[in-house]
Amino acid sequence: MDTLISNVTAVTMNPRMEVVFGAYIGIQDGKIVSIEKTPPAEAPKTIIDATGMVAIPGLINCHTHLATASLRCLTDDLGNTEALQGLLQKEAKMDSRSAKAAASLAIAECLRFGVTSVSDLYYYPNATAQAVAESGIKANLALSSYRFIDENEDFDFETDEQCQELVRVTEKWNGFDNGRIKIDAGIYAEYISNYKLWEGLVGYAAEQNLGMQLHLAETRSEVDSCLERTGMNPGELLNCHNLFSRPTTAASCTYLTPEERKLLGKKGVTAVATPVCAYKNGQPSTPILESVKAGMNVALGTGGVIECGNLDLFEVMRFAAMDARKESGDPAALPSPAALMMATVSGAQAQGRAKECGMLQVGMDADIALVDFSAPHLIPCHNVLNGLVWSAKGGDVAMTMVRGKILYQNGTFPTIDLKQVVEELTTYAIPKLFEETK
Repeated sequence: MDTLISNVTAVTMNPRMEVVFGAYIGIQDGKIVSIEKTPPAEAPKTIIDATGMVAIPGLINCHTHLATASLRCLTDDLGNTEALQGLLQKEAKMDSRSAKAAASLAIAECLRFGVTSVSDLYYYPNATAQAVAESGIKANLALSSYRFIDENEDFDFETDEQCQELVRVTEKWNGFDNGRIKIDAGIYAEYISNYKLWEGLVGYAAEQNLGMQLHLAETRSEVDSCLERTGMNPGELLNCHNLFSRPTTAASCTYLTPEERKLLGKKGVTAVATPVCAYKNGQPSTPILESVKAGMNVALGTGGVIECGNLDLFEVMRFAAMDARKESGDPAALPSPAALMMATVSGAQAQGRAKECGMLQVGMDADIALVDFSAPHLIPCHNVLNGLVWSAKGGDVAMTMVRGKILYQNGTFPTIDLKQVVEELTTYAIPKLFEETK
């Protein structure tokens, strides 16, 4: 046995929602090989004493823009239009080198907060993939494709610049390290693209067995604009062009109609709730209970740090539960097990990783976070699931491992040279983004 996590409270998130107190978790070749109440007879190579800690499946952040980490706190108190203008000005100056530095910082933040897998929808996917590959985290990466194609313009997937960037990234990175990196097709949203691009991407995704990522029905103006232009809501329109024929992760889904929600539920679409991001921008969030009742898988995400301030998925779990209770008027709505499930099991399902992670279970990857419950704000703990959702914070994570490899432990990042990343940000990435335009 390679590693034994000893004397830990194991929150398995298995179908029986078992919590095993005083557990011993055995890890061999990156997999969980045992979860027992007694130590194994075989002496492990390494023992991690987890007394006072809670082991959970690594959290899964299903909507990020990792490379925007260099713009944290830039537009926090601005209106949406002004904030967008500022963001677009800086993004126009970004390059692969600055994107990789920011993505590396964001990945370190994710690992610090117990996140073992992310879904990222942004530009510079090759640079982000390089950062992911070096760090050891898991990721589903999608190029945020956009552009309108004139009705009379010939569209050729084989020559379109963004489509060919997707092809190159797919050929290089899809399936990297036994599937640790997956490439998805992606569009930013319905309102800055059109059917020729959608159908080209869907066709390629079907050929390569890729998933799809996008933003969907985030704002009322987005929906109203689509209705005015096409006579259909965004979900209906995209469905007409078979976008949801691929396994799809759709961020927000706030303004879907009940009919759209049922349609997307039948299509197996995942709605990603980003409540911290939504509230910070003065918007309502994903109606979680309605989405679940309509048959949709619902996972959780942060968006980028420019939208939400940080990548703490514990905070997102708490906001998601509070939002469901506020909207329903029911203080028992969305109980702690459901919030945890969205951040683990549902996230794994969204990423096409349900057979490898999302639970602490024999045979699954050892994607594990240890949460230190010895802090004052976590004592006493009458219910460990409640403690994780309502009291714990990302900063309480003491260790994060992916496939049995420790990627964060007590302030250190074995696979990320954080000092070098910060130096790259301060000496290159940030000056480049903020340089005066001549």
